[in-house]
Amino acid sequence: MNRSILIVICDFLLVSLLAFSTVDIDKVANSASAGSVAVAAPVAASPASGRQELGDVMRLALEDERKQQDALAHELALARGTASQQETLLKQRDAQVQGFQQQLRSQQAQAAQLETQQTNLVREVAAAQNNIALLRQQLQSNTFEYIITREERARQEAETKKQMARAAALQQQLSALQRSNQMVLAERAQLADQLQLTESEKRAAAAQLAQAQGDLDVQRQENVRLAEGVKTLGAKSSELAQEIRENRPLTPNTIFNDFAANRVTVDFQGIRPGFFGGDSPRSKQTETILVTDGTNTWALCHVQETLFTLWDPGTAWRELSGTLSRSTTEFPASSISFYLADPRVALIPVPREWVPQLGCKVYHLSSDPFKFQDAVVVGAREGYYGQCNFQIDLTAPQYLKMDRNSLKGLFGKFNPSTGDLVFSKSGDLLGVMANNTYCITLRNFDTAATFQFGTDTRSQPIAETLSSLYSTVMGLPFKLQ
Repeated sequence: MNRSILIVICDFLLVSLLAFSTVDIDKVANSASAGSVAVAAPVAASPASGRQELGDVMRLALEDERKQQDALAHELALARGTASQQETLLKQRDAQVQGFQQQLRSQQAQAAQLETQQTNLVREVAAAQNNIALLRQQLQSNTFEYIITREERARQEAETKKQMARAAALQQQLSALQRSNQMVLAERAQLADQLQLTESEKRAAAAQLAQAQGDLDVQRQENVRLAEGVKTLGAKSSELAQEIRENRPLTPNTIFNDFAANRVTVDFQGIRPGFFGGDSPRSKQTETILVTDGTNTWALCHVQETLFTLWDPGTAWRELSGTLSRSTTEFPASSISFYLADPRVALIPVPREWVPQLGCKVYHLSSDPFKFQDAVVVGAREGYYGQCNFQIDLTAPQYLKMDRNSLKGLFGKFNPSTGDLVFSKSGDLLGVMANNTYCITLRNFDTAATFQFGTDTRSQPIAETLSSLYSTVMGLPFKLQ
């Protein structure tokens, strides 16, 4: 109950007590038998009127209490509305603060990007200046090499002419001996005629005939020896020409032009499970060459140019396919294999009957990788190439270490990159860049694993095999990874 109501009730009770006590005192002081009855009636009626007044007061107090409660409820509603508006305004201010923070972060990221671009531009300018210096050095070197090559070619042509003159002289000697042989045969016929004329002349003719026969045998032996000499000289001339071709270094321009004219395109397509269910189709395309070991022919590339990634865990594939094409000719690939010595080299088998239809050159593996000090690096997809020295690393006998400080004539790039093809100066294939420094040399085509292409490859342990191949690569020394 409200405190004000209690105060009003207490006041009313005190007034009532005081009124009751005053009536009793007056009744004692002025007592009379008749008068006491007359006074008693009004006194008896006072409690009823007091209770009515008490009820009226309580109703008034309750109405005041109700009005105060209604006023308080109205003020509470207003306070709640004000609090809701303040909360909404606070959320809007929080959203504005977050927006300002995002704009600040975006501006910071843009500033960092601009700084990175500025740094890259500075590096590119420095690299361009280095490239200009390298090009000038290459121009001087190529001029000197051209003069030396021209003098060497003149010397070789003079030597060839000398050999041809010697062969012509031997041929003339052979013709003279044949004519002499014919003359001897004529004399022998004359002697036979003379034998018929006389016995004495017969004995002399017989002796002369025997002598002539001996001379003829000697001459025949000499003729045979000369003929063999001519054959040997011809064979040596062919061997000499072949040796000259093998030992004559080709220029990087020649090797790259040969590559550009004979490259083939390999397209890979596949479907693997998606991250959120369903199928995730993938495709990739690269350009490469055909290589043979004398028995089998393969199209090769780095594994990063295919759909596959050597990782643990490996990726499962539901469907795999591939095509080899050149110009308007296209063939479906049957499988893909991974090189035994380094599974980062991918091999696609090419049947022998496809090669004439593709109409491109089939490269050979270099029989002597160390014949020349330099190698030619060709980017299969990006179209750059150049000349680079290499070193023999005794701790990695199957790899060649490319000397990145001796680069000459690289166009479009300044260093060898993973997946580049490496050619000998004779035009044969040395290998593939396993990383940015080491080239894996190809001596054979032994394989570590093979995936068959088809519309359903789930029966093949592709993911496990990729994980195992990744372990093989991680087992190599750190510099070869």
